[in-house]
Amino acid sequence: MSSFVGVVVDQWLHSQFTQVELRSLKSKFLSVKNQNGKVTGEDLPPLMAKLKAFREFTEEEIRGILGELNSDLSEEIDFEAFLRAYLNLQSRTTTKSDGSKNSSSFLKATTTTLLHTISQSEKALYVAHINSYLGDDPFLSQYLPLDPATNDLFDLAKDGVLLCKLINVAVPGTIDERAINTKRVINLWERNENHTLCLNSAKAIGCTVVNIGTQDLVEGRPHLVFGLISQIIKIQLLADLNLKKTPQLVDLVDESSDVEELMSLPPDKVLLKWMNFHLQKAGYKKPVTNFSSDLKSGEAYAYLLNVLAPEHCNPSTLDTKDPQERAKLILDHAERMECKRYLSPNDIVEGSPNLNLAFVAQIFHQRSGLSTDSKKISYAEMMTEDIQTSREERCFRLWINSLGIATYVNNVFEDVRNGWVLLEVLDKVSPGSVIWKQASKPPIKMPFKKVENCNQVIRIGKQMKFSLVNLGGNDFVQGNKKLILAFLWQLMRFHMLQLLKNLRYHSQGKEVKDADILNWANNKVKSTGRSSHIDSFKDKSLSNGIFFLQLLSAVEARVVNWNLVTKGESDDEKRLNATYIISVARKLGCSIFLLPEDIMEVNQKMLLTLTASIMYWSLQKAVEEAESAPSPAYASSSSTITDASPAPSINGEDEISSLCGEVLNLSIDDAASDTSSLVENDTASVVD
Repeated sequence: MSSFVGVVVDQWLHSQFTQVELRSLKSKFLSVKNQNGKVTGEDLPPLMAKLKAFREFTEEEIRGILGELNSDLSEEIDFEAFLRAYLNLQSRTTTKSDGSKNSSSFLKATTTTLLHTISQSEKALYVAHINSYLGDDPFLSQYLPLDPATNDLFDLAKDGVLLCKLINVAVPGTIDERAINTKRVINLWERNENHTLCLNSAKAIGCTVVNIGTQDLVEGRPHLVFGLISQIIKIQLLADLNLKKTPQLVDLVDESSDVEELMSLPPDKVLLKWMNFHLQKAGYKKPVTNFSSDLKSGEAYAYLLNVLAPEHCNPSTLDTKDPQERAKLILDHAERMECKRYLSPNDIVEGSPNLNLAFVAQIFHQRSGLSTDSKKISYAEMMTEDIQTSREERCFRLWINSLGIATYVNNVFEDVRNGWVLLEVLDKVSPGSVIWKQASKPPIKMPFKKVENCNQVIRIGKQMKFSLVNLGGNDFVQGNKKLILAFLWQLMRFHMLQLLKNLRYHSQGKEVKDADILNWANNKVKSTGRSSHIDSFKDKSLSNGIFFLQLLSAVEARVVNWNLVTKGESDDEKRLNATYIISVARKLGCSIFLLPEDIMEVNQKMLLTLTASIMYWSLQKAVEEAESAPSPAYASSSSTITDASPAPSINGEDEISSLCGEVLNLSIDDAASDTSSLVENDTASVVD
């Protein structure tokens, strides 16, 4: 059994960092100590300058700041002193940037240790939401309803069941609930498995979980649990705010050219556009640009509700001068529309952005006021992608967002057209490959600047030996979907195989080919005495899922419950196996973004990523076990504690040089790949 290692520091420092961050920083600290025999203040500037968090500082600036804290940089420092220096520098970073961050989506407000304040009003909303949607759950009903005045929410979240169930409420079918460990009393191993399943599944629905590890959830850290719950609930509330789910949204635009712009908007921006659409019809003159200050007076709400539900209108709502009284009348109006009362008049007056967003989303779901014009709806449905294209776009979008880059991607085909996102991904997958001085950061008004960004993307792709014959940057700018998907597939495969290559324990730094992954999987299954064998990732026998379940069982014998496995003969049985495979792999520690249909239909690309992810987890586990066999003397002096958990923490931060936690953030060198024909075929069809 492998163990989860938690870094022990004093109580205040423990509250400032997640375990993922502590493990990452401990790794950096020890690398310097192992190299020099000790760590002094002089070692910190070059080390800090390499960290993503401090890229806006030069090494000399960092040296100056650290010199203010300690005049003698030659003195030896311990790990806790290193952490305090890190926090001080972090506070200077916040000041330097004036706390402003370009957030392309509500989900990019990532959960970090800097946000320790919990809004009691938001907590009450989330508790009420959980009580409402999970109150009848066979397992959780014994613990619900929760009392928002207590910490019951955070205590209940400690075993991982609540968070897994909440993810399934937000995006039904994400987790096969047969894979959740649901017992009244579960051991530390089972608890950690639940949290690993939760975090990998959260990434698979679009949550930003950078710097959150399983140990943080096991401890029930309120600000981290709260931030994750907030993201999950927002995803649920805004799930229908796209043309695919609600084609009636085409009402919000006048011309066909505006439809693409609508499709590129994040869901919270679509909600604002919907609100302003109705406010304009109602004669309200001020555009609403946010869910905070623009809604404090309550006037926008009054106009919105009057135009959507005039039968429940109260004339005194607009006449009253008292904002509190107006807010109360607004909530009364909404309640008559059967909107649940999750917020108070004071929350409206204070301009709580999350609560207002939830309230507007409720109004939208209850009564959108949009057209039922069949011609418009048919046009909107024509604008959406075909099923296969849509599935691939989803996979690449989730993968990109899991990497922890600065930009949050809402729609791959629209968001990559200026080239900036692709440059960010390339810099993450192949650090140092991007010449940032030659790149233009959004917003980009000049079209040729977008082409320049995309040309650099093509240049780097060729350096990485991608198949890009006769393709130029302008193809990205024009939004050529097939080309974009073909390029992203190569990028994903490059990352996947690069991670495997970096596990020198297995490959000694040699290139890893698709054939190596195939052979490893066959040999792993064979080692358990089973006779299953596949000839390629196109093997039709893979559709029943049995081979993958045998592979998962081979890498971790206890992870598959064979009583739940079907023969995979009918489509229903194949689907049951496929959903179980995905959840078991995530529970093990694999960060994967495929759908059950990809297994059932034997999608060669997605099955390669699944197998590579399982292979990476298995090899990384072997490396960790080899490295965690210290001498008795070292073990007694180690500043770590363990619990019975086989799964690694989840992490998306690029400073974490140890590969622990990045179970699949995918990649490959095309020239060394046996499936390069997949890419060449895709690209050739674009050129033709």
